Amino acid sequence: MAFTVATLVHAYRTKQSHDRYMNIPFGFLFPTPGRIRKRLWSPEDKRIFSPSIFGVGWSVNAHQVAIRVGLIEDLKYGEAR
Repeated sequence: MAFTVATLVHAYRTKQSHDRYMNIPFGFLFPTPGRIRKRLWSPEDKRIFSPSIFGVGWSVNAHQVAIRVGLIEDLKYGEAR
């Protein structure tokens, strides 16, 4: 909780709606359906953890998790990893 408050103060003082604070991503933009989808189900992003939809920290890219545990195939390569 204290880190989130510190990040809010940093964002306010630097007038940034999204960036990194102490190397942890933050974003205080209103979440849109497109941003939610991009963070939670993003086939083009190979990272499991992407910046959060809103607030401080990371979100899980469920598409990459599903590929890596073998629930779906990576259509780009035509095979499960």
